[in-house]
Amino acid sequence: MNTLEGRVALVTGGSKGIGRAISRSLAEAGASVAVNYAGDAEAAKRTVVEIEDSGGRAMTARADKAHAEEVRRMFAEVNEAFGVVDIVVDNAAVYSFQPFEDITETEFRRQFDTNVLGSILVQEYLRQVSPDGGSIIIISTAGITTNNPGSALYTSTKSAQTTLTKVLANEVSARKIRVNAIAPGATDTEGARALNLIGGDMLDRSIAATPLGRLGTPEDIGPVAVFLASDDAKWITGDIIYASGGLY
Repeated sequence: MNTLEGRVALVTGGSKGIGRAISRSLAEAGASVAVNYAGDAEAAKRTVVEIEDSGGRAMTARADKAHAEEVRRMFAEVNEAFGVVDIVVDNAAVYSFQPFEDITETEFRRQFDTNVLGSILVQEYLRQVSPDGGSIIIISTAGITTNNPGSALYTSTKSAQTTLTKVLANEVSARKIRVNAIAPGATDTEGARALNLIGGDMLDRSIAATPLGRLGTPEDIGPVAVFLASDDAKWITGDIIYASGGLY
């Protein structure tokens, strides 16, 4: 069912993992989708081709979301190609895991710049959104409540995004804009595999801690984003939706 027909969506980090699945799900629901990427143009192009081959509309949109000028240019390009952006999914993030005493200033700035400043720079969305309103969806993590050792830095950025979700929801509600977050649990993505987070004892522990007894997949998250972006969720704002197999 095309619940998002006629709407325009922008997914940051939309070319891989959870972002790719969300991009595809939004397109399947009828939205025209801008697939944002920072560095891997080929992955973004592949996602666009997959969407178009399935009958959807999509475009690539390059920008590092931590840089205001790049974000402004990206929105201008999407506006020219597809029109006003109705739905923003703020998914792009960087991460690493280390003991608290091993956190460096460089890594702190890298993660907070992309994950937190990048979310704030989505303010460009507000400058062009229709008077009819829209939807902002921030991808958080179930780690904000599981409090796993070694995740202090990354989880702090996601906790900041979670607070931003709640405050911004109150701030923009009069403009008919809803703001929600999705908190995935342990999910099998390219990024998680690259950091050796999927496999061995860590995989066994993740599955054992998840009530539904398996890892999540990016495809588990896409439909949740469609729901939050649609009119079916018109009474939901300022909420954190755990899509974590019961892990929280």
